[in-house]
Amino acid sequence: MVAYENDELIPSSEFAKKFGMYLSQIKDHTVDKLAVLKNNRIEAVVVSKDEYEKMQKAYEEMEDMYIAKIVEERSKLPREEYISMEEMAKKLGVDLDAL
Repeated sequence: MVAYENDELIPSSEFAKKFGMYLSQIKDHTVDKLAVLKNNRIEAVVVSKDEYEKMQKAYEEMEDMYIAKIVEERSKLPREEYISMEEMAKKLGVDLDAL
């Protein structure tokens, strides 16, 4: 769970009124993030473009690592557990020529 400092918690009405000021704080890295509150619940978190791009890249790298792990695990299966694409299509009733 992410922790927020008091200066990072902003009511949505105040955020709307002072959007430019809060945007400057994010842009200048005065604060790392701003949590926008509505009815005392966090509804959105605002981060800088650079921070968002770092998070997106990290997420994509985690996905790649997960896929690589699956491929590695499956490559260790005994060979007799593999079947050809043609055999699988036949089992599933798929006409490969129609694809």
